[in-house]
Amino acid sequence: MIYLNESGEPNASSLFSSLNTKEGINLMDQTKFMQAISQIAEEKSLTKDKILETVEQALAAAYRKDYGNKEQVIRVDMDEVTGAMDIFQVFEVVEEIENPEAQKTEDEAHDIKKGAKVGDLVEISLPQPQGFGRIAAQTAKQVIIQRIREAERDVIMTEFAGKESELVNGVVQRIEGRNIIVDIGKANGIMFPSGQIEGERYRVGQRMKVVIEKVEQTSRGPQIMLSRTHSDLILRLFELEVPEIGAGTVEIKSIAREAGSRTKIAVFSTKEGVDPVGSCVGQRGTRVQAVIAELTNEKIDCVLWDEDPVNYLVNALSPAKVTKVGTNEKERKAQIFVPEDQLSLAIGKNGQNVRLAVKLTGWDIDVVAEEEKKENKSKKDENKEEKLVKEDKKDGKKEKVEKEKKDNKDQPKTEEATKGKAEEKKEEVKKED
Repeated sequence: MIYLNESGEPNASSLFSSLNTKEGINLMDQTKFMQAISQIAEEKSLTKDKILETVEQALAAAYRKDYGNKEQVIRVDMDEVTGAMDIFQVFEVVEEIENPEAQKTEDEAHDIKKGAKVGDLVEISLPQPQGFGRIAAQTAKQVIIQRIREAERDVIMTEFAGKESELVNGVVQRIEGRNIIVDIGKANGIMFPSGQIEGERYRVGQRMKVVIEKVEQTSRGPQIMLSRTHSDLILRLFELEVPEIGAGTVEIKSIAREAGSRTKIAVFSTKEGVDPVGSCVGQRGTRVQAVIAELTNEKIDCVLWDEDPVNYLVNALSPAKVTKVGTNEKERKAQIFVPEDQLSLAIGKNGQNVRLAVKLTGWDIDVVAEEEKKENKSKKDENKEEKLVKEDKKDGKKEKVEKEKKDNKDQPKTEEATKGKAEEKKEEVKKED
């Protein structure tokens, strides 16, 4: 016998159909009623005690509304084996009565229960009205549905709250605008556009793997946010494909991802002799290809993690070849030199390779072509030579000026000497005559 409606919600009308007897609640089909409770508990992953508690509270509310008053405190006790029900009115023992429908003095309480004292609760049994079954079915219907929904939400919240970043299998249930509603078993999750891989197309009934990004309580119940762009998806997929990661011999130290395009992961081995990169790639690339297939052919680079930042930076920039690395550990900045023909490979399309390397290592990276370094050196040498030539020219001009000055100083002396020699010759000629 099915007591759930088409939408999968508890069908309170069917549940209480056995109450609709002229004789009342005592003659209801108790076996069918308890079967309904058991079925709802199983279908909704709830405990039977929780369902019974919900039914008891709903019946108490129905009795108080139709056969009592709002000041009363009514309790319904249902036997979980036989389904038999007892109705009680509960009183609190007080020194001075303010509400006679819910309070009694100590002396009055002694008539109900011997030894009762102030602060205790006492209760009296109430008769079951003739038509209570039919009224209860109508009154309790919505209360039952609401209470069971609340209990179901609590179960969902308890189960999924501790599963954030875990991998789950899901089936696309429906598409609401740009949001994807995914059935993940006991609950539905929602995948917002931010959690969807760009370029992926989703259809109703499609199976896929997602990670639980966040679980939060809202006014409409728990909201489970799913993602296929989160880096944890890469981690969980490799855990499935690489047994060494599950065994702890290989660790994924860091992940840098641009979902739908390319991902870099840094791996490390805790056991000597185990190749972490080879373990993740697999024989002929089978392991990494299985992950790529799940991610709609997203490219994945596996690089070796290293304690030495220089080696780590060189590995992170692969597949480009690095010739030299200069680091500033205090500011976590690095200047990496590569051959000129490797520059475009090191930077990547639209800077993607170096951008992922920055995310992976946490260092600011400046990629420089090796040829540029030589050109800079040549320019410096040329500038130095030009400077020397200029200095030589300056020195040549200076020597010329000094020589001219010296010549100018010596010129009067030469004229005097020439004049003296001429006079001497004249005197010699006179003597001969």
